Parts: sequence; C-alpha cells; structure tokens
Amino acid sequence: MNFDLTQEQAMIRKTIHEFADEVVAPGAIERDKTKEFPKEIFKQLADMGMMGLPFEEEYGGAGADTVSFAIVTEELSRACASTGITYSAHISLGGAPLNLFGTEEQKQKYLAPICTGESFGAFGLTEPNAGSDAGGTQTSAKEDGSDFVINGNKSFITNASYAKHLALTAITDVKDGKKEISAIIVPTDAEGFTVIDNYEKMGLNASNTTELVLENVRVPQENLLGKRGNGFRQFLVTLDGGRIGIGAMAVGIAQGAFDRALRYSKERKQFGKTLSEFQVTQFKLADMAMKIELARTMVYKAAWLKDQGRAFGKEAAMCKLYASEIAMEVADQAIQIHGGYGYMKEYEVERFMRDAKLLEIGEGTSEVQRMVIARHIGC
Repeated sequence: MNFDLTQEQAMIRKTIHEFADEVVAPGAIERDKTKEFPKEIFKQLADMGMMGLPFEEEYGGAGADTVSFAIVTEELSRACASTGITYSAHISLGGAPLNLFGTEEQKQKYLAPICTGESFGAFGLTEPNAGSDAGGTQTSAKEDGSDFVINGNKSFITNASYAKHLALTAITDVKDGKKEISAIIVPTDAEGFTVIDNYEKMGLNASNTTELVLENVRVPQENLLGKRGNGFRQFLVTLDGGRIGIGAMAVGIAQGAFDRALRYSKERKQFGKTLSEFQVTQFKLADMAMKIELARTMVYKAAWLKDQGRAFGKEAAMCKLYASEIAMEVADQAIQIHGGYGYMKEYEVERFMRDAKLLEIGEGTSEVQRMVIARHIGC
C-alpha cells in the first residue's frame, strides 16, 4: 500500500498551498464580513487550469484524478471555506453529473464552459420540503410537445447566481402513486427562471447560496440528462462524489484552525510559560493533529477507490461523517486554546467553527451518513 502522492498530485498540492496562502487567505476575513463572492480568485484558478481539474481534456479539463480534486478543495478551505465550498460544488455537483450522464453533445455544450470557468457549476436537488428526503421532490416537469414545462422551487443551491445552466431534479410522471424523477439541464436565463440570493447564513458568507423559482420554464426534451426516470439514482451517485468534496473541505477547515491554534499556543504566555509548554495544551493539540490525519487518510481512500472505478459509497459516507464532525471539534478546541481571543473575529478560529457547521448538514446530514453506512454494512 503506497501512501505517497504522485508527482502530479504533489505539484498540485504545492501550487495550491502557495496560492491559498498568498491569494485566498489575505481577504478571507473581509469577504466573511462583506459577503463578497470571490470572482477574481476563481478567474485565477481558471487560468491555472483548476476549474475543470478532474474532467477530460477534450472538454477543457485537466484530466486529473479525484485525489487531486480533494487536495485542491482541502487547501482552498484551509484558507477560506467559502472559496472551498464554491470550488467543491462547482466540480462535484455542477460538473460531475454532466460528465457522468451527459451525451457527447451535452458535454460539449454544458460541461466545457464549466471546465474553462466561463460558467460555475451548480445543481438543483434540495427543495423547501425535500432535504434529507430527496425523494420528496415536488418540482414537476410536464411534457408539452417537444418541451418540458417546469414548475417548482429549489433551496440552498450553491453557485446558481454565477451558473449559466444547471441540472435539477423534477417529477416527469407519476405511476401507481410512485414518482418518476428525472434530471434536466436548465439554462438559468430561461424565461420564468428566477435565482434569489438573500439568505442570511451562519457561516460560509462569501459563498453563493440561492433559492430557485421556476414558473412555467420551458426547455427542450433533449435537455434530459441521462435516462428518464433515473434522475434520483443519478443524483445519489453525484452525492457520493460530493461527499468526498465535503470531507476534503472539513479536513481543510480543521487544518486551518489547528495551524492557528498551534501558532498561538507557541506565542501566548501564561504563568511564565507558553501555552504549548503546558501538558493540557499539548494533549489538545496532539488529539487535534491525530484526528485531522485520520480524516485526511479516509478522504484520500474514498477518492482513490473512486479513481480505481471501485465501489466507494460507504467510504465516502464515512469520510464525510468523520471529517465534518472532527472539523467542528477541532475548531471548538482551537477557540478554547485562544481563550477570549478565540471569540474575536480577527483571530479567525471563530469563522472556522461557523463555516464547519454546514458540513454536518450538507450532502446529507450526519444522521443520513450513519443510515448510509448502516445500509452498507448490512443492517
């Protein structure tokens, strides 16, 4: 078993680590205050070839692997989780379903602009009454000639204000009381399509989180993504990949909080000694470092399995569940090590804690991950 990164993966890590420190981190506090979307950062990431990282070169991607995607997501999140979630959703939720289920024509038309950064990737699954129970979808797409006419609402959708198109789930038929749920690609500038960006959030303030309102939105039936009636299954597959992204985000947030706590503990003096000289602090930091490394290893394992074409659903759920919970724990301990300063925004650890909380909710709550794992182990 080889735990070394490949030469390409190591190069990507070095490049993005430096980029995160030099470009992403300096404005993170201000972006959290102003809620300004980091467009300029993503222009630079596009120029670096990162916006289509794991997708094929013929569509403008870089042909890299899932481990590389996890590395980039982790490093961006270490500096600014709003940037990290924007990137993760762009790739794993926006681009992935098009790559997995799109026709050649759909990939050229819709995946290519995502790879080049011309459009952000987004995907519409969650609804006001369909969160963990994604099967509770109420958005409908009714046939009218050669078109679908779509009506409904989507909530908590990442990146939609900056996406030129997105795939969403809708009911295309009901048979014997069972919903036929399909995935459909919808341009965001279609008549009757409204993107509303007015959520007041606890954290991840510089990321774009929107509500979608569709009122008699008409799209051609050729915009069907994958097989009709397979939309729910397709999005479950998409969510498995998305959980690797959330796990990588969580590792990045935890690492960022840990780095600040370690640095502070070496600078802050109490009772004539630095905090890092006290065993109680050393034990806290040791536990934090151990849990971060365990979470990172699990994220990489899930990503590696995906890259090998092997089943990875259980491992994706495990890495997402464990990493998101230790991110909250590490951020909490980082605040504790900082004492009163940890409660102050300029020290950043409070932001890491606010940003981390979503990771126990998005891409399936911690409770849902435990259900998924239980199913995989035969319960």
